[in-house]
Amino acid sequence: MSQTAILLLAHGTPNRLSEMSDYLQHVTGGRPMPPHVIAELQHRYAEIGLKDEPLPEGPPLTRWTLRQAELLEKLTGTRVYVGMRNWHPFIADTVAQMRSDGVTHARVLCLAPQNSRTSTGLYKRALDKALDGAFPYDFMPGWADEPLLAQAFAERLQPVLTEAKAPVLFTAHSVPCRTIRATTPEEAAQSGGPPPAEGIQSYGAATEGDPYPIECKQTAAAVAKLLQLKDSEWYFAFQSQGVAGAPWIGPTVEDTLKALAEEGHKAVVIQPIGFLCDHVEILYDIDVNFRDVANQLGMKLYRAESLNDSPTLIRALAHVLA
Repeated sequence: MSQTAILLLAHGTPNRLSEMSDYLQHVTGGRPMPPHVIAELQHRYAEIGLKDEPLPEGPPLTRWTLRQAELLEKLTGTRVYVGMRNWHPFIADTVAQMRSDGVTHARVLCLAPQNSRTSTGLYKRALDKALDGAFPYDFMPGWADEPLLAQAFAERLQPVLTEAKAPVLFTAHSVPCRTIRATTPEEAAQSGGPPPAEGIQSYGAATEGDPYPIECKQTAAAVAKLLQLKDSEWYFAFQSQGVAGAPWIGPTVEDTLKALAEEGHKAVVIQPIGFLCDHVEILYDIDVNFRDVANQLGMKLYRAESLNDSPTLIRALAHVLA
């Protein structure tokens, strides 16, 4: 008898400060990070409540992701599992549990709506390794254009716009420049970089450019359209560039805030449209770092509430997986 389940894939995050070094090695594929980078990230996580002892309720990313899975299971009546690429519950452990539970088919969705070889592609690669052909699955590589996703973001943004008459700055996580450029066959043969995402030619062959930057701006534009924002009333920037390594794509939030201040704006509303719940890139990068940058520029920074347990988000997940 066939038993179909839903599998949600996410990034993962440590549950205590002492796990940071091990966690980062998962993120980088085993490449050790310099001590100053580990210390800086421990500082950022400590600022949002991570401690030396594990949080009973779990860190925000894990807690909210599991809550989203719970709500999706209730809405769809289908068993929903969660697998993380970089920390517990690891994708491999979740797949082992699914096999033990008798799952024979899965519908799989990455909780990063915009398709990138640095997220979607790596999650799928980890899934294929863990499954090793155990059961078939349907994989949704990207859902940046899902109307209910834009609606969910618009519902969170609308109350802030009522309070703050200010331009909107949509953001998404930056990625290394090398991951979004197309490669020739010669370059691909010498590449040691990450594999391409689903829908992009195979690793070791020439690749098309990563669709990620385009899809991020498409999501932002869809939200702006729902709220009838004029082109002059919203902007887009990439946030959370890496603290070590090669160049990452921009424009950065810091540069964009400076430009807005120079134009005379005294306030700005930020909405990250590449993230589905609270975690360090929102609770620290925006709520602490970008707020400090804005204050230094004489601006007040507002942020739209994260989607977290938004009923419209859960409906969006169900629609994409239908």
